[in-house]
Amino acid sequence: MQMDNKNKLLYQYAAFASQVIISLALSLYIGVVADKKLNWKFPLFSWLLPLLVLVVLLIKVIKDTSKK
Repeated sequence: MQMDNKNKLLYQYAAFASQVIISLALSLYIGVVADKKLNWKFPLFSWLLPLLVLVVLLIKVIKDTSKK
């Protein structure tokens, strides 16, 4: 039973790590495309979108790990 619990926890961490990597990559790509389309000198969306994703993921981690 304990091995199943460890595997379940491992899969949860692996899924979250995959979610972080994919979310950051996608938000960075969308930010670069938006900055190129708007033709701004400062890469605003390339900075804001990944930062927003990190904040949302941090809130998700806090909610998932807080005592219920």
